[in-house]
Amino acid sequence: MENNAQCLATSRTARILALLLLFMLPAPVQAQFNYTVTSGAITITKYTGSDRLVTISNTMYVNGWGYLPVICIGDQAFSGCESMTNVTIGTNVTSIGYETFDDCISLKSIAIPNSVTNIGDYAFGQCTSLTNITISTNVTSIANFEFWDCTSLPNVTIPNGVTSIGYDAFFFCPKLTSVPIPNSVANIGEAAFVASGLTSVTIPQNVTSIGHVAFGQCASLPAITVDINNPVYSSLNGILFDKNLTTLIQYPAGKTGISYTVPASVTSIGADAFDYCTNLTNVMIGTSVTSIGDQAFYCCTNLTSVYFQGNTPTPSNDLPVFYADNNATIYYLPGTTGWVSTFDGRPVALWLLPNPLILNYEPNFGMQTNGFGFIISWATNIAVVVEATTNLTNPVWQPVQTNTLASGSSYFSDSQRTNYPARFYRLRSP
Repeated sequence: MENNAQCLATSRTARILALLLLFMLPAPVQAQFNYTVTSGAITITKYTGSDRLVTISNTMYVNGWGYLPVICIGDQAFSGCESMTNVTIGTNVTSIGYETFDDCISLKSIAIPNSVTNIGDYAFGQCTSLTNITISTNVTSIANFEFWDCTSLPNVTIPNGVTSIGYDAFFFCPKLTSVPIPNSVANIGEAAFVASGLTSVTIPQNVTSIGHVAFGQCASLPAITVDINNPVYSSLNGILFDKNLTTLIQYPAGKTGISYTVPASVTSIGADAFDYCTNLTNVMIGTSVTSIGDQAFYCCTNLTSVYFQGNTPTPSNDLPVFYADNNATIYYLPGTTGWVSTFDGRPVALWLLPNPLILNYEPNFGMQTNGFGFIISWATNIAVVVEATTNLTNPVWQPVQTNTLASGSSYFSDSQRTNYPARFYRLRSP
């Protein structure tokens, strides 16, 4: 009897221990994930659950395999999961795929572990509730459209080591006020920060490529600053140019002031350069500008006057330069060439100056075969006297010729210029 009692006790103890061991074993593979197994590692292909808080474990149990590492969250795995608010990602994950969390409209917080080295395009697109994200320090690029339309995102820290910010990466993030760009970044993609809430931008030294309209429609952005040692770009008064100030690339939409004069060094105004600059009412464009890109003044709805000091530049061949600028009139100086009744769809009118002007840039300015010449520009059928002196220190001005400005301009030529070591000219009305 004693032995039987001992056997029963031992048997009971064994059963209890077996049950305890059973409960202590890790759970089998989570049913809310579809997955594939490749080379002894798991890729999650679809989340099928509806939890608010989701954890992606370091490992998962697979029948016949045992516990395998979860190394990849596949394309669109969580796309459209509207109930999920927070995600915790295991530290074995190295890759997050295309559109993985796209349109997760309730997702508020996610931390991407440092094991992750690759994040696909649109990974967090349209996560309109996202307010907190930590990015792996081992990623080397911010993908195309990665955070597009994340309308609640207030800030992002781009890790030092990222070399590229993709196109439309932060498109329409209106609460995103600051994104420090690390020195490692070499490329900023097209429309990367369009319509974001940026209040400041500094382009570091190593950026060598900035895509079209990268900072367009940023209504709170008053200035773009470029590191003085950057070899490709520069800034002047908060406006983005190429290094030599020959191409105006981006005038920030939040810059204050209603008037702007394009620097004399500029020969080209880039496409969408003044995108949505609704503060501007008038712009002065210098004599050196020979080309203006697509929609350069797109939706500058308060723009009323654009003054061209030189000959007509070459406009875009595709989209109108002054698209949606329904109040703008183009003004040109008498004596300049190429102007007709409209310029790229906007009405053209003579620019009548308060005083006569010597056009000192056109081809006939300077020494010619028949003497020193220039065009006088002012107003139609007004007489202008050209005076000359040989000494600006103690000038004695002598009338040389009276010109009547038919059609607002007249050409003056001084055949006696070669008789003097130097000669200076000025204009006056009779």
